[in-house]
Amino acid sequence: MSLFSLFGALEVGLIFGLVALGVFISFRLLRFPDLTVDGSFPLGGAVCAVLIANGTDPFLATLIAAAAGALAGMVTAVLNVHLRIMDLLASILMMIALYSINLRIMGRPNIPLIMEPTMFSILQPEWLSDYVARPLILLVVVIAAKILLDMYFATRQGLAIRATGSNPRMARSQGVNTGAMVILGMAISNALVGLAGAMFVQTQGGADISMGIGTIVIGLAAVIIGESIIPARRIFYLTLAVVFGAVIYRFFIALALNSDFIGLQAQDLNLITAVLVVIALVIPLIKQRLTRRRYS
Repeated sequence: MSLFSLFGALEVGLIFGLVALGVFISFRLLRFPDLTVDGSFPLGGAVCAVLIANGTDPFLATLIAAAAGALAGMVTAVLNVHLRIMDLLASILMMIALYSINLRIMGRPNIPLIMEPTMFSILQPEWLSDYVARPLILLVVVIAAKILLDMYFATRQGLAIRATGSNPRMARSQGVNTGAMVILGMAISNALVGLAGAMFVQTQGGADISMGIGTIVIGLAAVIIGESIIPARRIFYLTLAVVFGAVIYRFFIALALNSDFIGLQAQDLNLITAVLVVIALVIPLIKQRLTRRRYS
């Protein structure tokens, strides 16, 4: 695999590290099966692309994109908490609605940003190649997001969100407004996904209406792979694991697609994803069996 492909895999892996953090919050902390991700990822990209194309500062456009993702997550949670729609169904309804909303926002199936300024072109030093600068900038963003999440989930409100997902009845008995915590947690989750979408369109040179397809699968794969490699209970190591899982996932994808002897092509991406997830799910079972044999 070439150096260019290596940095490219790192770049996309770090972007989906943000998605993995968002999926981790909804699926692991809140126990909320959230498919909104497939809609909030292109939503963040669409909002960011439209704003940049119309002359808005790229940094402001990125923040607004994250806010749009947060709003999408809040609507999904409100459907579940206040309208009593089943969590999975609420997220499916929002995902379907966001496809039309994204088309409305964009006005057409895709928006090019090749000639527009982005946060990466602004921050990139003149002496550094763009394929090296982008992963470095993304690494700073992902580390900052991870540290902020670690600090937040150690606060009283963050612990209330974690308690809501672990045992909502116990949380309510302690005076926690579990409905509000679900809405807040879903907002944070999809804000990260919207932020990832905004980063993605700025690195890929444009937004496309179909770019969100399979985002939730990639996010779940990253979470599962990360937890299999770094099993932990502390929030610091859990967030580290999911980011690491996203990067490892993209490296495996790049390695498989760049290995001529395997004969895989771009259309085999979903097959590779499925195989990697199966392997990640089987690893803990193999570890358990080996442990049992050792002590039997």
